[in-house]
Amino acid sequence: MKTKIWKVDNFVDNHENYPQIVDAAAKLRDGELVAFPTETVYGLGANALDAQAVADIYRAKGRPSDNPLIVHIGHKNQLNGLVEDIPALAQTLMNHFWPGPLTLIFNKKEGMFPDTVTAGLATVAIRMPDHPLALQLIQESGCPVAAPSANLSGKPSPTTAEHVAEDLSGRIAGIVDGGATGVGLESTVLDMTGDVPLILRPGGVTIEQLQEVIGPVEVDKGLLKEKEAPKAPGMKYKHYAPQAPLILVDGSPDFLQSLVNEKRAEGLRVGVYTIEEHKDLYEADIILEGGTLQDLRTVAENMYGVLRQFDHEKPDVIFGEAFPHDGIGEAIMNRLLKAASGRIIKEG
Repeated sequence: MKTKIWKVDNFVDNHENYPQIVDAAAKLRDGELVAFPTETVYGLGANALDAQAVADIYRAKGRPSDNPLIVHIGHKNQLNGLVEDIPALAQTLMNHFWPGPLTLIFNKKEGMFPDTVTAGLATVAIRMPDHPLALQLIQESGCPVAAPSANLSGKPSPTTAEHVAEDLSGRIAGIVDGGATGVGLESTVLDMTGDVPLILRPGGVTIEQLQEVIGPVEVDKGLLKEKEAPKAPGMKYKHYAPQAPLILVDGSPDFLQSLVNEKRAEGLRVGVYTIEEHKDLYEADIILEGGTLQDLRTVAENMYGVLRQFDHEKPDVIFGEAFPHDGIGEAIMNRLLKAASGRIIKEG
């Protein structure tokens, strides 16, 4: 299969974009797979009402079949026909955060979605992305669009069209290339089907932001305790991992350097994943920095790109700095711990 690239800009009122979006939307309606940018990462889209098209997502990504997909919509009123009910708190969140990086879980309308979308669960995850091309594509397609991240399962999520092509060229019909994404981390997933909203995956909207709008919000115990199984099926799988083993280090730069020295003494090619403030403090074979401690959102924005760059540099092992868990740091550490398969060394 030849993968088509639609090179477009983010100005949806630019008439030059329109034929390309119409072409991409037609492929979605016809049951083909199209990757497109959102404000978080690139998504791999399929018509969420087409069982075979959704099954093709799992095939193209190599994604486990018990890992449900997020459904993307182009208008808030599109939600009414897809779910059983919209709780008042969910409506408040939609008014405040949609479009945006917040996924809400609802009780699905019976018979609406194929089981391939929901992995057989009674619930469905839905969000409205905050990206002009994503919204135009979904609206033009006329259908809800199931779209996990557009990468091979287990690899770092894609934040550019080049990342998508690197993983999925020849496996999907096309890629809408709208440049780099913004947030850089996937959406927050919030379960609205219980008595208290429950975070199943931290992301672009922080718990502090949610609590400011609706009050009490809980966090899935499986995200906080290693021995607890996470409620979201997908959270049990390895994600975001570079090819070389990643080891996080919770300690001083001197402590991290000592670990680097040990591995280099063994003849290994060692990488360091750091921040702008610390990049000159290390001596290693590869030193990559992404973002600043003064604004952790810059770390989120660059993280997947940095992890993919390590694959091109081919270290034998990577040591990465740990980050504070406050605000967006919770989502950053969630992704890094997944990428590191839970490996973290603490100083002292």
